[in-house]
This record gives sequence, structure tokens and C-alpha cells, in this order.
Amino acid sequence: MTESFDQYRQGDLAFTRESPYGTQIEAAYAGATSFMRRRFSKSLEGVDVAVVGVPFDLATSNRPGARFGPRAIRTASSHLAWTSPWPWDFDPTERLHVIDYGDCVFDPGVPTTIVPAIQQFYRPFNLADVRPLTLGGDHFVTYPILKTLYEKWGPISLIHFDAHSDTWQDEAGRLDHGTMFYHAAREGIVDAEYSVQLGMRTHNSDHHGYNVLDAHWLENHGEEAAIRRVHDIVGERPCYLTFDIDFLDPAFAPGTGTPVCGGFSTSAALNYLSGLTGLCLVGCDVVEVAPPYDHAEVTALAGATIASHMLCLLAESKLV
Repeated sequence: MTESFDQYRQGDLAFTRESPYGTQIEAAYAGATSFMRRRFSKSLEGVDVAVVGVPFDLATSNRPGARFGPRAIRTASSHLAWTSPWPWDFDPTERLHVIDYGDCVFDPGVPTTIVPAIQQFYRPFNLADVRPLTLGGDHFVTYPILKTLYEKWGPISLIHFDAHSDTWQDEAGRLDHGTMFYHAAREGIVDAEYSVQLGMRTHNSDHHGYNVLDAHWLENHGEEAAIRRVHDIVGERPCYLTFDIDFLDPAFAPGTGTPVCGGFSTSAALNYLSGLTGLCLVGCDVVEVAPPYDHAEVTALAGATIASHMLCLLAESKLV
């Protein structure tokens, strides 16, 4: 096989690529850092998936820094953009028109406006039949995204990878990354009966109707059983996949706000994701990457890899 040096002939593919489809090679250490070198665009015409950053961390309960997550994940994705995600046997960018839509804009000085601002930013995706792939941001950002998708799809099944349930009871209106799925279930945005939470390893005595496969369940039953359980619960309902990076053990994801020991490897996480093909995915996100606590881009690279595999799941989704 002859090595190609095309990556040294064209740069800034985020702006210069001619076709929205397929993979082109650009030097990993240079150029504009869009997600997976996809074109930056605000046009949704003909688009299947829009990658969006939500640089928000005002709801974190421990270490802030996830506001820097979208930029770090995009930068780390430059290491991955030269080829299709392994071990998938196809390139999702040959099936999907994927753009990087840039970052959601809001005023952090007026917290009461943040949820409506995020909702307003995501509504054009509903109108254009574009599915969002979001780079957080702390986990609270999933809540306004779900509220917006509910306007199009009705109650949504949640597939939630995390060390925390994020269903602690709370009063309405607070910005807290540990309570938003409690509110989402109470408000009927998420159908808890047909939702699954995986990997929890912190105490919460009330599941609020969610199906919880905690860390011990996953360890005792294995990946194949967990994947079957997700498919059995979610079925063909519209579903949303959210992945908190602290699902991974801190050894694999040190750069996060609320790390919890006893978690999973990046390899295990990718195995779980690979089994979620054929679902009716209306959107996905990777959240809680906090670069100030990262080392050698370990966490950002994990987040970028997980997001790239989500593109494969979107390409295999029944909604395509």
C-alpha cells in the first residue's frame, strides 16, 4: 500500500472541504479543529447530523471546567479524523451529511435565560429533521435538549451511561447536573418506564421509575446481557443516548468534575455502544469532559472516540 501525503496538500478542511461526504486526511496537529474535520456550517439544508458544543458548567456540583469540553473534544478528534471508527466496517460520513454547527450561545450572567436559550438554539434541528450530536458541557445541558426534542417526538426513552443517576429530588427551576432527569421524568419529557440507566455507582434510594443497571449489575451480567436489556426496554421508541464521561473509571477519564472510582474502561464503553445499533435515535451527547483536570488529552480523546462511535450508531439508526 502506498502512503498518501494528501494531508500535507490541503488544510483547514472545516472550511475548505468540497464534499460533505467521506473522510479526507489533514495533519492531526494543524488546521481548524472542527469535530472530525467536518465542515463548519450554519446551513441545515441536506444535513443529517449537526455536531453542537454547549460550553456550560454552571450546574456542576464539584469541579468546574466542563465549559472547555467542546473545544477539547474537537481538538482531540483531529487524531481520529483520518480514518473511520474502528472496528465498524463502514465510514459513517459516507452515509451521513455531518456538519459542525459550532457552539450554542447564551448569557451565563443571567441563569434564568440559559434553558430557553439552549432550546431556541436547538429548535431549527427539529424543523429541518436534523439530529444533534452534542459535546458538553456539564450534564445539565441534556435537559433543555430533551425539552426541545420532546416538542417534535413526544416522550423520549433515555439511554444513560453514568456513575450517577442524576435523579435526586429537587425543586423546580434550579440548575443542577444531578437532578435534571428527575425533572425530565416528572414533566413527562422522558418516559422513565422505557428508559435505562447504566453504570451507576453512587447511592440513590429512589429510581423514580427508571430501569437501573448499576455497576454491579453490569459486572455480574456482562455486556451482552446489558445490551439485550436495553433493546428490550427501549424497543422502537424514539430514544436519546447520553454519555457522562464519568461512566469511565478515573484511570481512563481523569478530566471530569465528579469522578467516581470503580468504573469502566474505555474499551468496555465502546463495546456497550457497539451493541446499540438499530435503535430509533433522535440525538446523542457526550458530557462532563473537564480539560483542566485532564492529562495528555486522555479524557478528551475518550470523549471524541465515544462521539465518533455515536456517529456510527446514528448511521445505523432506524430513523435514517
